[in-house]
Amino acid sequence: MPEAIRLYLDQMIQTRVAHLLRQEEFDVLRASETGQSRADDQEILRFAVSQQRILVTLDEHFGDWVVLPLSTHFGVIRIKVSPTTSDNIVRILLPFLRRISPCQIQNHLVILSANREKWITTAA
Repeated sequence: MPEAIRLYLDQMIQTRVAHLLRQEEFDVLRASETGQSRADDQEILRFAVSQQRILVTLDEHFGDWVVLPLSTHFGVIRIKVSPTTSDNIVRILLPFLRRISPCQIQNHLVILSANREKWITTAA
């Protein structure tokens, strides 16, 4: 049985995205469900790590190493899509989640767009 993918959606990700991912049986938490609706990037990531979850964000600052000096973590997925509708997000995210395992993304920032997937190793 494949290892379950546990996701933490930042405050920019709509409720409908969480609902659609849960329908696909992903273990999903949203920042607003944990009292982090106004938390900064570092707090969001710290919580995701404490819960052993992959962080999913639309925030382009997660590619900025000044904001994100990472040690070990369970993965960060940054989605680049315009417009940022729930359907567009899920259209990019779902196929990716279906083909990876949690151990593959650990210590990586993955930038996903409709036509591109960029993997960046963030910790040794």
